[in-house]
Amino acid sequence: MGIIALIIFVSVLVIWSIVLKRNLGEAALVGFLAIVPLGGWDAPALFVQGITFASTFSVLYAAIAFVFMAYVIDKFGIVERLLAILNSLVGRLPGAPAIMDAVGSSVMGTLSGGDSGNTAATGSITGPWMLRNKWNKEIAASVMVGNGGMASALPPTTSMFIILGFAPVAAAITTGEFFLALLIAGAYQFLHRMLLIGYFVKKQNIKAFPAESLDPLRTSLKNGWTSILIYLGAIIPLVLTIGPLAGWIEGIPSLGEEALGSIDIVIWIPTLMIAISFLLAGKAAPKSLGELVTLIQRSIPRFTVIGSLIFFAVASSEVLTTLGLSDNIAQIMGAVNAPGWITVLIIGFGVTAIAGPLTSTGTLTAVGLVSYEILVSTGFSPLISAVVVMTFASTSAQMPPASGSIYIASGIVGARPEKTFAILILYYALPVILIGWLIAMGILPI
Repeated sequence: MGIIALIIFVSVLVIWSIVLKRNLGEAALVGFLAIVPLGGWDAPALFVQGITFASTFSVLYAAIAFVFMAYVIDKFGIVERLLAILNSLVGRLPGAPAIMDAVGSSVMGTLSGGDSGNTAATGSITGPWMLRNKWNKEIAASVMVGNGGMASALPPTTSMFIILGFAPVAAAITTGEFFLALLIAGAYQFLHRMLLIGYFVKKQNIKAFPAESLDPLRTSLKNGWTSILIYLGAIIPLVLTIGPLAGWIEGIPSLGEEALGSIDIVIWIPTLMIAISFLLAGKAAPKSLGELVTLIQRSIPRFTVIGSLIFFAVASSEVLTTLGLSDNIAQIMGAVNAPGWITVLIIGFGVTAIAGPLTSTGTLTAVGLVSYEILVSTGFSPLISAVVVMTFASTSAQMPPASGSIYIASGIVGARPEKTFAILILYYALPVILIGWLIAMGILPI
């Protein structure tokens, strides 16, 4: 019954979002309502179980909080100051605009969590800069799209919260270890982006900008060094819960493991980042309760879709688990008995193909749980399985023809979108599949 429920759920997502062209939040709701009746007489209890599980899961709060945080750091000018510092750091290198785009997209991606928004925010600055640096328009657009996809690869991101929302994942791995493993996996993707930039710079014979055309690092740091403090919101909870300091705290009788266990970094990272954003805002911060209410009201449209998507994706994962999806997958994999390395490749190409018409969050909502279950059933650890599935889904930005990032980047630099398709598949999507496969095989350690 679990497999049947999964097929129905995925079909509803695809039809509702692609055929009917409605948003994924609605699709997840309809998909959830479609699979609950499969519980028969237990359907009402399944409905309550799914809703209760989603309502009490910290991931839902974190996802909405990160979207709100991305909104406020943009409104408060923190993003602009961060990019200015990056400009001063890398501006004197050959291919500096593309390097800044890669670094900026990685830094901003951990704050925005959205591929298209990441591509637009960083690319609006680096795209015209790349054209002045004599980049080919289609290659420039492809680099921007590929770099924008880092938003789905690096934590904390919406994709991470969707995977943590799956009941089997939440029971098998901790948020802290998943966060650190994703950082390492994301670092491999960042290295891949930098190597590609070096290749494109050499291929196009790109030169460095004159030093006098750039602001000195001293100047940009003087004007915007406080913007870097935003990352204390992630560093503080991680240092407190993982590593030597965590071990020292555990050894204090009055605190110990119970105190550390009460710190949920999924809740505290976005909460601290939002608080720090308001402290750094200065004159841009709301000066009255009315201005604060207005700020919140204007941000609401940004997280209505993602909030409902994650809520009903988490509720659906609980229903699918109760209907026996895990056992069904284990039985199928036992019957097929395919080698692990082949299974990972099949999952990689399958998830990437689905990521084309869907977003990374939509892909993970549709097939993230079953992909994870297949890998675990094949013998891969829960942590490796979760990281690999998220790595494969991060190809959504680079997969034509439906990726919004492609058209955003092409519009910024005046490129023809169709001319970027082959570049994106060959230089970005396929290598990311390879990275995920190498992580699964243990060749790239996490």
